[in-house]
Amino acid sequence: MTLWLILTPVLGAALCAALPAQAPRINILASGVALIFALLLLGEPAGTGWLRADALNTPLVLIAAIVGFSTAIFSAQDIEGEGFDTPQRRAYHAAFQGFMAAHYLALLADNLGIMWVAIEAGTLACVLMVALHRTPAAIEAAWKFFILCGVGIALALFGLIVLALAAQPLAGHAEGQLSYTALRALAARADPSLLNLAFVFLLVGFGTKAGLVPMHSWLPDAHAEGPTPIAAVLSGLLLNAAMLAILRGKSIVAAHPETIPPGIFLIVMGMATLLLAGLSLWRRRDAKRLFGWSSIEHMGIAAIAFGVGGAVGTMAGLLHLWGHSLVKSAAFFAIGRAVRIKGAQHMAAIGGLATSHPALGWGLALAMAALAGLPPFSLFASELLLASAIGREAPWLLPLFILGLLVAGTALLHAMQRLCFGLPTPQPAPMAAGLATLLPLWVHLLLAAILAIALPAPLSRMLLEASRLLA
Repeated sequence: MTLWLILTPVLGAALCAALPAQAPRINILASGVALIFALLLLGEPAGTGWLRADALNTPLVLIAAIVGFSTAIFSAQDIEGEGFDTPQRRAYHAAFQGFMAAHYLALLADNLGIMWVAIEAGTLACVLMVALHRTPAAIEAAWKFFILCGVGIALALFGLIVLALAAQPLAGHAEGQLSYTALRALAARADPSLLNLAFVFLLVGFGTKAGLVPMHSWLPDAHAEGPTPIAAVLSGLLLNAAMLAILRGKSIVAAHPETIPPGIFLIVMGMATLLLAGLSLWRRRDAKRLFGWSSIEHMGIAAIAFGVGGAVGTMAGLLHLWGHSLVKSAAFFAIGRAVRIKGAQHMAAIGGLATSHPALGWGLALAMAALAGLPPFSLFASELLLASAIGREAPWLLPLFILGLLVAGTALLHAMQRLCFGLPTPQPAPMAAGLATLLPLWVHLLLAAILAIALPAPLSRMLLEASRLLA
């Protein structure tokens, strides 16, 4: 099943490139089939070899398939409004499916080297899509994305090489030097100094792609200048794959009793990310850039959760990744359609959406309230769970954490007031929100509410098992 999940978007990418006139439909169909395979994966035992489904990556595969399918539906409407020519439309839809294939491979790969290649392949597909507008700003954003993430992935590669060196005296064969399963088994007997060095490079390298400070500056530009659906998959999917790579490295290093606890590094980087993003949210004038900084904030929160660790902290982090993927993609669906309606993405040009387009405006308001950490959405539940874990494990950190949440949350609520309420701003021509926007938007909000109010038992068991894997 894991192989079919990867091959489906590969085939979809080939068909989108060969049949550009049918590419939007092929994109939706391929994403829907991949969602079916992801659901079937829930009942499949862990695989063997270089593809392996476990309790840690299976929830991320499922949320990737959900967001990928809903974004494909949204793309059918949004990309049509971009005015792209045939080569641009072909490039977008083929690159979208290519990204999904690389993303599934990155999540399911047991070999960390294959994971590294897949994350870089997904990044290159996103760089292509960010540059599609071909404006100076879009080219600059794509180039910045490519250069900074290229530096980050090079640092991550060095970290993997150091991991392989640590495993070399113990691994029975070359493949075992980068197998996550093999590395976990032999980490307790490896050289602790090499493990420490490897984790520092892995954290900084993959942290670049996860949007963690200090290598975060590519992310707001890529969100602002690329087509809106790309912002949805960047925030909801690519960042998760990078965080999973960090977690794999953390669990390997933490298995040795003499290494420096890797959680402290995650806490420091996560707190710096949260505080910087919270302050930066107050200075945004571009609506899509605002949500880019919100993604940085929430990845900082997830990093803190995984740094605190333990069953509760890790559970909070995994739940936060799920909630952020759902809510942030919903916010991008809403703001992307609002930008299309108003003809500009400056916040001053967007206002009164709840009056002029009630279903769209209230959907955006609820998405922003969820991102601010308000109930009844899953981000509220994960942040509350994390606060309780911090209170038990690191009480000295709690005031700083709450301050970061308050600064970021009030900034988002202030922006929500400007975008959704008050007098409607002018629009160039009458335009409806459209079912291709409203359906994914409200389904995501509903799922985010269900995760907070009544977390399904199978998902709860899987997240708890993932927490034990990382403990």
